[in-house]
Amino acid sequence: MDKNELKDRTKKFALRIIKLVGKLPKNVVGWTIGKQLIRCGTSVAANYRAVCLAKSRADFIAKLGIVVEEADESIFWIELLIESKIMPAKLLESLLQEAKEITAIMIASKKSASKKKF
Repeated sequence: MDKNELKDRTKKFALRIIKLVGKLPKNVVGWTIGKQLIRCGTSVAANYRAVCLAKSRADFIAKLGIVVEEADESIFWIELLIESKIMPAKLLESLLQEAKEITAIMIASKKSASKKKF
């Protein structure tokens, strides 16, 4: 998967997060989790774009680290929605899987970049 495909994939993930947050209950729990989820879920795509513009290997690795953190945080909030039964697991399974796959891809990319010699 090349960087343009990953840009597209992370953007689609962000759009799915936006749609999900729009369906959350209109109460303090929905707003609180929604605010957190929209921040980290959309940040995955925004920060991946920054990765693609990194000025050095160190910058690339550091920015990938941010993407990993935001994707992992997205997993947490989605799991919380499922485990608290705020939303049915069936509606969130594919989004949760996508978050896990994006996280794994970014971790692998970071490890690979860290191992390369100058």
